[in-house]
Order: sequence, then C-alpha cells, then structure tokens
Amino acid sequence: MQDEYNDPLWRQVVSGAQMLFVAFGALVLMPLITGMDPNVALFTAGIGTLLFQLVTGRQVPVFLASSFAFIAPILAAKGEFGLPAVLGGVVASGLVYILLSAVVRVKGAGFIDRLLPPVVIAPVIISIGLALSPVAVNMAMGKAGDGSVQLVPYETAMLISMPALLTTLLVAVLGSGLLRLVPIIAGIVVGCVLAAFFGVIDSSGVAAAPWLAMPAFVTPELHWGAILYMVPVALAPAIEHIGGVVAIGSVTGKNFIKQPGLHRTLLGDGLATSAAGVFGGPPNTTYAEVTGAVMLTKSFNPKIMTWAAVFAIALAFIGKFGAALQSIPVPVMGGILCLLFGSIAVVGLNTLIRHQVDLSEARNLIIVSVTLVFGIGGMAIGNNDFALSGISLCAISALLLNLVLPGGSAWHKHPPLDPEI
Repeated sequence: MQDEYNDPLWRQVVSGAQMLFVAFGALVLMPLITGMDPNVALFTAGIGTLLFQLVTGRQVPVFLASSFAFIAPILAAKGEFGLPAVLGGVVASGLVYILLSAVVRVKGAGFIDRLLPPVVIAPVIISIGLALSPVAVNMAMGKAGDGSVQLVPYETAMLISMPALLTTLLVAVLGSGLLRLVPIIAGIVVGCVLAAFFGVIDSSGVAAAPWLAMPAFVTPELHWGAILYMVPVALAPAIEHIGGVVAIGSVTGKNFIKQPGLHRTLLGDGLATSAAGVFGGPPNTTYAEVTGAVMLTKSFNPKIMTWAAVFAIALAFIGKFGAALQSIPVPVMGGILCLLFGSIAVVGLNTLIRHQVDLSEARNLIIVSVTLVFGIGGMAIGNNDFALSGISLCAISALLLNLVLPGGSAWHKHPPLDPEI
C-alpha cells in the first residue's frame, strides 16, 4: 500500500505511546479480574495488533487488546477446568472469527446481519454485563469476586471503591481532551492513593520482582468442555468488531468494510485472539477508547498502532511493572467495574432501542426473555464433561431461537448493527 501519511517518526512514536496509554486501563483490568498475567496480556495485545496490521495491509488504525465479553466464561471455565483448558477455548474462539471471515468473503458482509440480528446480540450483551455485576459488587465491598472471602474490611473497602468509582464517573463525564478517554486510569490512581493511605496495598511483590523478566506464558490445552464455555461468547465480540471497524471508518472517512474488507479485519481479529490463547493471554478485540483517541487527535496513520504494539510488548518484559499491576487492591478494581459491567449491559439495551426491536411481538419477546434468564440465571445443560451454561448457553439459545422461530426473514430489512456496539 502506498504510504499516504508523512508524519515524522518522532510524532508516530509519541502518538503510539499515547494510544497505549488510552487503552491501558481496560487492557490490564481484564486479566487482573480473571487471574491472568497482565504482562502476558500486554504482550498478546501487542502481538495481536501486529498480526491484525499484517493481515489488513496496515490500512486500519485500530488497537486490539483484552475483551471484557469473555470475563464471565473465563471465570467459570477456569474454576472448573483450569487456565490451560480456558486458553484452548480462547484459541477456538479465534477460529470462530476466522470461520466467519471465510463465510463473509464468500457470502458478503450482510451475512453477519442476517445470522446475528439485534434481537439476538442485544440480550447476549445485556446478559454479559448483568451476569458479571455480582463480581463487581463483591470486589467493591472488599470480597473476592465470588464473594467467598473478605479480603479487605468492608468499611475500608467502601472508602476506597466508591471514591474510585466517583472519580471514574466524573472524568468520563466532565473530563476534556485525552483526559476524558482515560477515566479508568484516573479511577485506579485515586483508588490506589486511598488504598495506600489505609495501608491496604502490599508492595512486597514489587520489591521482590526483577526489573526484566519473561512474562508468565501458559500453554493451552484441548478440553471440549472449556471450548463449549468460550466459543459461543465469540458471537457478541464479532458484532463488536464490525461496529469498531465501521466506527474507525467513519472517523477516518474511509470504508474499511470494503477495503481492506470485513473478511480481512475479521481474520486479523481471529488470528490475534488465537495467538493470545497460544501464549496465555485473554481474547482480543478492537478498542473503542483508541478509536475515540484517533478521532480526537486526528492521528489517522496506522503506523501509530505499530508503535503502540511495540510499547505494549516492551512493557510486558518489565517484571516490576507487572508486579505493580497485580498489587492493585480488590476494592479499587471493584469500584471501577461497577461502572464498566453496567456499561456493557447498557450497550445491549441501546442496541434494542436504536434498532426499534418490537418486544410486543411474541417472537422477539421469547428470544430476549429466554436469553436473559439463561444468561443471568446461570442455566446449565449437560454434565461436567460436556456442558453449556450461563453466557455460552444464552448465546447459542438466542441464535437457535432466531433460526427456528417463524418470522425471522422480517429481520433482514433492518439496518446494519450500530457502529457504537
């Protein structure tokens, strides 16, 4: 591709560091919640972004990093099957994107809208957010995510988590410029300052960690039970990916659905996610925060994301940096997650509203109702060796109900999914 940008190298480097800073909060928060290594997440975000750029001919200025949509299935599958089995599921999830990429190349981009209309995707997204809400509340109150252990006294935890949440809210609403794009980092900073004041932060791990160290890579294992937990959830991030590609196209004034093509961007996302699973990192997705930063700074040169990826990989090998991230107290993360998980659910609600899904129609009401109850209630079908439950089951249920219930063809007249999803 002919280079249409003439940005000097120093500007590309500075802008790349800036993009990583914008993505950083959500990037490391996801592995910290699921018990994965944040240094590995940084490494796989960098590798994933580079793979995406390779597949798309370095035409699309996006950054790929940890996907929040997979938190619930990772937590559930990790407790039952172990992390290596979960990573096998992550690799398989990437293969779903690759399969969708092949189908889109043959049948066109409209295939995704017909297979996954708003009435299917919206309740799955809502379920993802609401099913995770107990985790956020427990952590905000100083407990482990499952509520089994009180890690920090309740009163102290609330004095840390609520100001962290309030800071995140105020920066998101009242912040200007780049500050508005980093509310998570602002909340973490305030929460950690308060945690230090109350003597909650344990810095011994930071002191003991080496300056340079290999990230704690983990080899994936093939386990069909874990794969069944993970693969169905890939449906929602697939739509998120399409929305992200459309959004960055509207920001830059280009149609990336046509050039380099949706099939290539899906392929790049799939390879990035599978690569993350191979190394022991969380699944990847395009980051809306970075798209916002691109719009704000007018930094349209895709080479900037190359530098962001390089910085992410470099940070992954700083041992003390990863130890510092892992020392962030539970109440700090819990307070911020009260907003983030709720925001996921609201995206699903917004999908229903924007696309005017008529819930007075029996067909739509059935799909949404069953999906929400299965997803939030934790319905399980099967046994320990071969089971579907929670978010995975609700995603498959929504897809199947949409295919088998009469009246599905009526949804083909709906516009493409909203770019903000």
